[in-house]
Amino acid sequence: MANSNYSKVDEYGFERGENFDYKTYDLFMSQYMRTLTRRAQRWDSTFRTRDFGKGSTLKRFVRKGIPADFRAACWMSISGADRLKSGTAMTYQQMRKANINSQIIETIKIDLPRTFPDNIFFLNEESLPSMLYNVLATFAHQNSEVGYCQGLNYIAGLILLATKDESTTFWLLKTLVEQILPKYYIRTMSGLLTDLEVLNELVKKSEPIVHRHILNVGMPWAMGTTKWFICIYADVLPTETVLRIWDCLFLEGSKILFRVALALIKLHKEDILQTSDLSELMTVFKNMKNHPRVINCHEFMRDIFTLSGSLSNRTIQKLRIKHGKE
Repeated sequence: MANSNYSKVDEYGFERGENFDYKTYDLFMSQYMRTLTRRAQRWDSTFRTRDFGKGSTLKRFVRKGIPADFRAACWMSISGADRLKSGTAMTYQQMRKANINSQIIETIKIDLPRTFPDNIFFLNEESLPSMLYNVLATFAHQNSEVGYCQGLNYIAGLILLATKDESTTFWLLKTLVEQILPKYYIRTMSGLLTDLEVLNELVKKSEPIVHRHILNVGMPWAMGTTKWFICIYADVLPTETVLRIWDCLFLEGSKILFRVALALIKLHKEDILQTSDLSELMTVFKNMKNHPRVINCHEFMRDIFTLSGSLSNRTIQKLRIKHGKE
């Protein structure tokens, strides 16, 4: 991992783009590796038995990043996936045997090659695409309201890369879609449309000049930010940054998605205001992943809790009700 900054492939198997800033990444990793080592030691000392519990200590530790070796077990615990798994009559393996709907199967098989085409693990290993197919097909068969929706492949794919376990990936995906995210993936996408309106109002309140400029340029929020929410930033931001966001998402809920969105917009305020047409504005949104503060996930995680200001679950819930979520 220490030499990954010199490689064209990151530690999760993703090929770096032609414009990847190796110098910035090298500077970040030289500091972050020391941070990871310290955090791993603290986690091993505090949660040696994998009993994560609840409380301010856990929240503080999660916000500073869950070490890779703890991630699968911690995600299962803090998200409620362990409870969901133990409270479900059928096991994942039993549910997997019911994957017989030919339409669902065909749709997923068409989408599989499109999932992280720049990831060497999905390209060169037969097991990962097969495991991803099993997770997506099983979820689609047992959740008739959602079925299969594009975007789930990116989420499940990244969970699989992080956990390396098919059953764990299924239960985490199920928990995300059914308990943490508000109806993003049903056919009407009512939860997604509502949250785009919520983001619009949050930006209007916190950055009125930016909001007015985006409105004048003519970019609908759905055009610039749908993928942020539908993929929960997977395939949008650097992988390590996404996993750090998900650490908090599994513990604190979907409010974290708005904190990330506000931080991204505030960090790129000047770039946004310098745009004069839709094409330029979309380019700014597309390139947000290259900002040094976004690449430095440790600093970015601090940003999302400072730049977004006071943002309570109660505030989000009120806005969701106002804009259509029951």
